[in-house]
Amino acid sequence: MEELPGFVLAGLALAGSPGPATLSLAATGAAFGARSGLPYMSGIVFGMVAVMTITASGVVGMLLAVPGATPIVAGLAAAYFAYLAYRIATAPPLSDEAKARRRPSFAGGFFLSLVNPKGYAAMAALFSGFVLLRERLFLDAAFKIAVLLAVIVAVNLGWLYAGAALTRWFREPRMNRIVNVSFAVLLVLSVAAALAL
Repeated sequence: MEELPGFVLAGLALAGSPGPATLSLAATGAAFGARSGLPYMSGIVFGMVAVMTITASGVVGMLLAVPGATPIVAGLAAAYFAYLAYRIATAPPLSDEAKARRRPSFAGGFFLSLVNPKGYAAMAALFSGFVLLRERLFLDAAFKIAVLLAVIVAVNLGWLYAGAALTRWFREPRMNRIVNVSFAVLLVLSVAAALAL
């Protein structure tokens, strides 16, 4: 348990740094408001629990050990994030009719977590770099998941509400385009950085 403070700090740094999930949450909060973004955020959180479970079980290591699997997985993830960046960049200005627009869904958030290369890299580093409960492999993994779940929820709420603070800019078409394109470019750059790891 002496490694717990370091584990929490590393979790905050890795989960809280700009990446595909956090940037898409901020964009969702800005475009639709925090309350409307909660289902999407919930999907991201549940998806990260799946990523943590997959990482802790060693399945990721086995999959990536298959010859030729890594470029295919990376290509599929990159294609999905390019699509997501396009949707963010081309989103229309926020208006009173915004409720008619399709909001990001729970399923979209869950899928984003499952294909997010930054998520797998971060979880692999956290699960392999820290031992919280010695000689109790299953309990150690379960405790790490519980601690990281709390960290991820807090961080994601912060990004969602930070994005919601930008909502007023989304009502003016020119500023909306600048903010949308900026989020889209940052999303593409964060995916490129994660794939380069």
